[in-house]
Amino acid sequence: MNVTLTDFQKRLCNQLQRGLPLCSEPYAVIAQALGSSEAEVLKHTGELKAAGIIRRVAAVLNQRALGYSSTLVTAHVPAEQLPLVTEAVNALPGVSHNYLRQHRFNMWFTLQEESPAQVQTTLLSLQARFGIDFHSLPVTKIFKLDVRFDVESDDDVLLQDVERAPRADAVELTEAHRQVLTGLQGGLEVTSRPFDKVRPEGMAESDLFALLADLMDHDVIRRIAGVLNHHKLGFTANVMFAGQIDPEHVVEAGRWLAHSGTVSHCYEREVFEGWPYNLFAMLHGRTMAQIQHTLDHLSATGHVRTFELLPTQAELKKQPVRHNFL
Repeated sequence: MNVTLTDFQKRLCNQLQRGLPLCSEPYAVIAQALGSSEAEVLKHTGELKAAGIIRRVAAVLNQRALGYSSTLVTAHVPAEQLPLVTEAVNALPGVSHNYLRQHRFNMWFTLQEESPAQVQTTLLSLQARFGIDFHSLPVTKIFKLDVRFDVESDDDVLLQDVERAPRADAVELTEAHRQVLTGLQGGLEVTSRPFDKVRPEGMAESDLFALLADLMDHDVIRRIAGVLNHHKLGFTANVMFAGQIDPEHVVEAGRWLAHSGTVSHCYEREVFEGWPYNLFAMLHGRTMAQIQHTLDHLSATGHVRTFELLPTQAELKKQPVRHNFL
């Protein structure tokens, strides 16, 4: 169900998505930017979180920089097996997102493991258990990963002030880095001093903020920010695009999509037999007309041989992966 926000709440949502400043009292700094008071910002942030509009305030991590292998997995799951397969997939600790989509390949989930070999082991185990082929589509190139919705604008869909693909190589973490990341995993409480409860015992506050800044500089933490439930905000048109692009044009097409105001994710991925689509994107809009506008312009470039649109039928799981840093 869509909700109606005040102008102040819309500005607050956008500000929270951009990230909390690294300081003792970040909500006071946000309040100053909004021309308000810390008490007012805390009140509205708490109410938006209680209403489920803000899913959480947490660190957005880059699993590739953490050294994990990640892939998108799809399968054709017969209707009679959906409940049991969904239960088994959702129980995997490395699964953060799982969706039912309108296609013969109806189940799509993301899987993180410690190595490509472990990814393969997990999928073979599922295959043996259910007699279903689970196809892995690992990323070969990242064009965009920036899931932040523009709540203030009536026209724009996504915030576009940062367009940077996350780094793909692993970062060597110190023991202090691991302690800080462990403290952040449960998210931040909406309090005046939210970083106090995630600071490791015995660590000075200045050292905490220096470590957080270092983790951000190395793209291990992309930002510490509010994560919104876009469905409740009226962004109800959501579809996955899978296109077949000639190899010599995939970079141009990927970059074009990455700069679109309706695209949050855009990747080149490996293909498998019977699935020739190598360019993936997640498109969002308040209406399908916004998404269709992007697709029409992409088709006009002449780079797309053919494509599939896979609307979301059901969100089966959406939960951050918990890592063992220590």
